[in-house]
Amino acid sequence: MSTQKTYTPEAMNQFGATSLPGHMGIEITRVSEGEVAARIEIKPHLLAPNGFLHAGTVITLADTAAGYACVANLPEGANNFTTIELKSNHLGTAREGAICCVAKAAHLGRTTQVWDVVVSNEANGKTIALFRCTQMILYPK
Repeated sequence: MSTQKTYTPEAMNQFGATSLPGHMGIEITRVSEGEVAARIEIKPHLLAPNGFLHAGTVITLADTAAGYACVANLPEGANNFTTIELKSNHLGTAREGAICCVAKAAHLGRTTQVWDVVVSNEANGKTIALFRCTQMILYPK
């Protein structure tokens, strides 16, 4: 984990409170070395017009967990990151309750990180999406 700061779920939730994660209701529930867990309550505005969970909601949850995990695990001397690639496979959906995810490090390098995220239905544990994100690590100039 980055030695630059200590990250807690409370600090991460405050970090994103006025940005898209906060506006959508994403809650970081766990921050640890090489891992971040998050959840979101399903609300009507997070659904697509067809009544199913919008793919963008699922991707935003997964991308937020991966991004926050990257921040919490930046290598020494790094000060930020940017996403260079992301992919999601949607295997199911949910219409009510909550979905949750866990982002786990697949690669923690000095110049790139790769994060795998499994998004699940919180009530029954069914996997609804698999997500992979590659981050480019940024250093001060």
